Amino acid sequence: MNQLVSKKNFILAGFIIIKFLLQYQLIDSAYDLHRDEYLHLDQARHLAWGYASVPPVTSWISYVIALLGNSVFWIKFFPALFGALTIVVVWKTIEVLKGNVFALVLGAVAVMLSSILRINILYQPNSLDILAWSSFYFVLIKYVQSEKSKWLYAAAVVFAVGFLNKYNFVFLLVGLFPALLLSPQRKLFAKKELYYAVIAGLLLILPNLLWQYHNKFPVWHHLDELARRQLVNIQRADFIKEQFLFFLGALFIIIAAFVSLIIDKSFKPYRFFLWAFIFTLTVYIYLKAKGYYAIGLYPVFIAFGAVYLSRLFQNGWKRWLQPVALAVPVLLFIPFYRIGFPNKSPQAIQQHAASYIKMGLLRWEDGKDHELPQDFADMLGWKELAQITDSAWATLPTNEYTMVLCDNYGQAGAVNYYSKNKNIQALSFNADYLNWFKLDRKIINMIVIKEPGDTIEAGATQLFESTYTFGHIKNSFAREYGAGVYILKHARSDVNAIIEQEIKKRKSSTTGF
Repeated sequence: MNQLVSKKNFILAGFIIIKFLLQYQLIDSAYDLHRDEYLHLDQARHLAWGYASVPPVTSWISYVIALLGNSVFWIKFFPALFGALTIVVVWKTIEVLKGNVFALVLGAVAVMLSSILRINILYQPNSLDILAWSSFYFVLIKYVQSEKSKWLYAAAVVFAVGFLNKYNFVFLLVGLFPALLLSPQRKLFAKKELYYAVIAGLLLILPNLLWQYHNKFPVWHHLDELARRQLVNIQRADFIKEQFLFFLGALFIIIAAFVSLIIDKSFKPYRFFLWAFIFTLTVYIYLKAKGYYAIGLYPVFIAFGAVYLSRLFQNGWKRWLQPVALAVPVLLFIPFYRIGFPNKSPQAIQQHAASYIKMGLLRWEDGKDHELPQDFADMLGWKELAQITDSAWATLPTNEYTMVLCDNYGQAGAVNYYSKNKNIQALSFNADYLNWFKLDRKIINMIVIKEPGDTIEAGATQLFESTYTFGHIKNSFAREYGAGVYILKHARSDVNAIIEQEIKKRKSSTTGF
């Protein structure tokens, strides 16, 4: 028995090592960080119990990254870590479902060689979101097996972490609640320990709820903006198609899981998972959600499917199907590896655009095809922008206060991350930066960064003695290609008061008050 445990641990350690090695070679050196990553990193300097864009957990991780030096290595380490821990949770789920070594390896391969690998290349809440969904389902399985109340409290903690990381976690409960009511597991609602656990979970997330209340629930504005600018371009058919692509190599394992939950008597206590899957997907489809919101649903089904297939392939000639089952995720991952990651230069992607178009990877949130996948284009031009900004700053007197004002959070965060001048603290009326203005010094000059196609408004030019264009982003592959850097010198009036009025106006429009 001890030898078997040691063998399992050795294999699991091997998967974790391979996972980290893969993650660190999936991004070509031509790319910078992603626009969202800059915003999350800047949150470390403004710790709070909530933000307009995300709940607080990401800012806590960013604070740790800052303590570790804020290098790209550590920025990429944490999403890779959450991906590795997702493999561990699926591994442990298979163990509690009595899966053998083959089931463990099959489950680990299926999770590792999936779209989760792409999610894990970016420092965003999505990696921890998938881990939280997988962990909650694992804890629920442990409770069903033992009916020990400690697992309900563990579920409360996992819920709190998941909710404080990404509000998308609420949809897990939206799908799970009716599924439990329709199953024999409804007896759970008669247990007082459940309600103690619910109270514990609510207490853990209470600081964030209070922050939302005191800030007039900016989450609703964020969701409204998301619906109007992004989700409106999403087709429900595309959402459904993407569900098949996320775990293409593991599709047969997931189908096996669905079958096993229907016909395998040993899995009968867990049949509500199938209903939870159906209810959650139905809600997502109705709301026209982004496809990747649902990725957290699948790892637990890979665990069920791997265990079921290990039983089917256990004896006789069927044992020869084990290596075939292991080979399928690997073979189907190869074409995904070629086009699913920013592991090729923009020029190389442009030369092989047909493959990307076929998979719909060049379609952006505006519903149109572009030269690069949107995530890739969002990883270009940022260093160039910071260099232009530094050069513009160098032309201005050091004894006069200069504000750097950007059109969007990506520009502001990128300038703050890549700038060699630590006196530069770029701001924006966009996203969380709206709450980070400190107008304790009189603004004399401004460096204004505009989005592609935009120029300085006529009203703004009248506030300064001179305005001129300093430079533009020249990387044509960048989503910010053409973004301009402008210098506004010697304010003629009280620009601080005008900025304050604009902040109040923006905050009023985002809260409805």
